[in-house]
Amino acid sequence: MAILVIGEHDNSELKPSTLNAVTAAQQLGAEIDLLVAGSDCSAAAEHAGRVTGVGRVLKAESPCLADALAENLAPLIVSLAGDYSHVVAPASTFGKNVMPRASALLDVQQVSDISAIESEDTFTRPIYAGNAMATVRSKDPIKLITVRTTAFEAATEDGSASIEEVTAVDDSGLSRFAGEELTRSERPELTTADIVISGGRGMQSGDNFPMLERIADKLGAAVGASRASVDAGYVPNDYQVGQTGKVVAPDLYIAVGISGAIQHLAGMKDSKVIVAINKDEEAPIFQVADYGWVADLFEAVPQLEEALDEAS
Repeated sequence: MAILVIGEHDNSELKPSTLNAVTAAQQLGAEIDLLVAGSDCSAAAEHAGRVTGVGRVLKAESPCLADALAENLAPLIVSLAGDYSHVVAPASTFGKNVMPRASALLDVQQVSDISAIESEDTFTRPIYAGNAMATVRSKDPIKLITVRTTAFEAATEDGSASIEEVTAVDDSGLSRFAGEELTRSERPELTTADIVISGGRGMQSGDNFPMLERIADKLGAAVGASRASVDAGYVPNDYQVGQTGKVVAPDLYIAVGISGAIQHLAGMKDSKVIVAINKDEEAPIFQVADYGWVADLFEAVPQLEEALDEAS
């Protein structure tokens, strides 16, 4: 049977997380359909049609699907799931919101946050904040899976899939979209950036984060933060990297004033190169760092900025 990938998009284009989910689906070795459910989402459907490995794009349009509310999207997934052996979505905020509801409606157990596919029914996923890996087998007739996007390469975009319309479900009336507050930035998106610089409790105040922002602008990096600095109100929630925040795997991760709690390590330890700046030489972050700088960040960061200025 075929595989259904649930597309994450903004009604204009696919989110990069969907491309990673498609790569994971390709490893299951069956034909792939990609669902684009939204309102006035033809542009996103056309984008989906260009994704390599996708055989067919299913487009469902309705005003009640405009904001991807789980209460409306999950019943649509359930109405389609009977034709598929697997339903796959990225383990993003989007996927974590809609897939558990779809799993409950189908009465199957979701396999969450997989990082590897062993076979069509066996998967690897992190447990204990990423300190151990579990191999799990699902016996459910329809397997609902969320994919850790940093574990799979993004699919390329040289395909030419057909686009078919499917009937959208009616508004469940269980919820309504009240609004959103978005952080606007010229910097790369945190989960897709090649370089990330993050600050922790050691930053002492949100007033000190511009130090990191200047470094980020020179490197073309995204800015992140530990949960401790988010909880302290230094930066908004969407900066948070870690088990309860965003999972990142950039080419370079710079941790400034971050002790290295296991919850934070779970969100960044797959980074290719990790640089840690901390005045506590016993900080756990140094156990995973490729390069460590034991120094007061208020002295080290200005030195780093000066060195970047000289190199540019």
